[in-house]
Amino acid sequence: MLAAATGFGFRDAGGAASPVVDLLLPLAVLAVAVPLSHGRPGAAVLLVNGLCALGLADSATPANAHALSLAALSFLLGVRIARVRGPLVVLAACLGVDVAACAVLRVPAVWWFYTLAVLPAALLVPWLAGRHWRGRRELVREGWRLAQSLEERQHLVAERARLTERADIAADMHDSLGHVLSLVALRAGALELSPDLTDRDRADLAELRGTIADAVEQLRETVAVLHEPREPGAEAETGAGDGASRPSAKDTVADLIGRAAASGVPVRWEQRGAIPVLPPLVERGMYRVVQEALTNAVKHAPGSAVGVAIDHEGDRSRVSVVNAAAPKNGRARAAGNQAPDAGGRGLTGLRERITVLGGTLRTGPHQGGFRVTAVLPHQAPARHATRPTAPGSGGHIDGNAASESTERLAAVRRVARRRTVAAFAAPVAAAAFFVPAAVCLAWQLTTGVLPPSRFDALEPGRSRAELGPLLPARTFPYPPDHVRSAARPPGTDCGFYRSGRDLLDEVDLYRLCWSGDVLVAKDTLEANPH
Repeated sequence: MLAAATGFGFRDAGGAASPVVDLLLPLAVLAVAVPLSHGRPGAAVLLVNGLCALGLADSATPANAHALSLAALSFLLGVRIARVRGPLVVLAACLGVDVAACAVLRVPAVWWFYTLAVLPAALLVPWLAGRHWRGRRELVREGWRLAQSLEERQHLVAERARLTERADIAADMHDSLGHVLSLVALRAGALELSPDLTDRDRADLAELRGTIADAVEQLRETVAVLHEPREPGAEAETGAGDGASRPSAKDTVADLIGRAAASGVPVRWEQRGAIPVLPPLVERGMYRVVQEALTNAVKHAPGSAVGVAIDHEGDRSRVSVVNAAAPKNGRARAAGNQAPDAGGRGLTGLRERITVLGGTLRTGPHQGGFRVTAVLPHQAPARHATRPTAPGSGGHIDGNAASESTERLAAVRRVARRRTVAAFAAPVAAAAFFVPAAVCLAWQLTTGVLPPSRFDALEPGRSRAELGPLLPARTFPYPPDHVRSAARPPGTDCGFYRSGRDLLDEVDLYRLCWSGDVLVAKDTLEANPH
């Protein structure tokens, strides 16, 4: 396309154009500059600008088709280079070369107008347009990149949700099934001491109790495999164990204590204060506190007395479970040596659950035994994060991902917005610099015009006052050197006028020579003598 524009310009110039300088040389430069613009767009712009500077030596007109090539490569400069300093240096170097060429060649005023108005526009405006286009493309690419990143993050969140669900299942297996197995083992131990049993029955009960102990150990191992380490409070993101393992609505603390007593656990309990209507999460929290404390008492201090007290006080409830020291003939270690079970959940998991509900949990030795005390508010705190869900399930991704994506997208938008503002503001600033000079030059070129009909009406020998209505308001101040040096009548003062208003073409000049206020001679001087 650029080569076609060059060929059209060569044909339009007609016989005045040189095939080597005006056609072959520009085509060779374009053949180098266009491929070079992929890796070195700044160098390509400098090469094509050299063709425009070479056009300033044209005696007919500085305007040529290379300004279109300069605009195209300047646009690619803005598209392919994100930085600002390097391209601005290239554009300033191009303008410096053009101005230096005008000064060295001592070109007429119209050439200066072309250099200070047309060439800067061909350099600056396309470059800004290219930067704006690049910014829009980066915004689109960043949007797709963010979408892909969010999709990948959503898959990771869904996988984390599955792993967390496994951890919740493990926790509920420990809380529910472990408690039941402990009670079964306790009842089997009590039956083993019955005097009505034969030795064979006692052996079977001992084997049963061992099997239950093995089952409890396997359960701990399963919990260790399923449970994934996580930070305290993670249950808030996953519903803290909501699901099929949740206790039945009819399974209350009283039912739990009743089953323990029926299994031979010496437990007593009391409930003080008006019983409030509690949210399901708080009720389940109280249930888990009593369940975990009874399980530990049966496991670590079998046969010891257990006391459960629940006090409802205003907007919170206090649950306290205390077991006495284990009997000296007990088969387990003393209560003072109690610790969370080997599975790693126990009291640690219970503390996480209570913390999520906005309560506190305290555990420790008490009068030779062990005490577990939990304080729970009657209203659970609002959850700040939603449960992560799999893609397409209508859930939300975590707030950190959304915040990071929003910040990245906002940063790209800020860059695109700045480039858009620059694309409009920079031409205005450039116009404020170049337009006044160009307007002043155009004003001088157009106000010093003497139409040919008026020039023919001027008669030598007449005074300036008589010829004043035919003369322009001012003379043309920029005649070429060969016009200034043309021979003139001795003792006269000569003024020059343009014969036409064409700004981008040289026109013949009229010379009027005065002796005092009397017109002595008038001449027509060619702008481009050959």
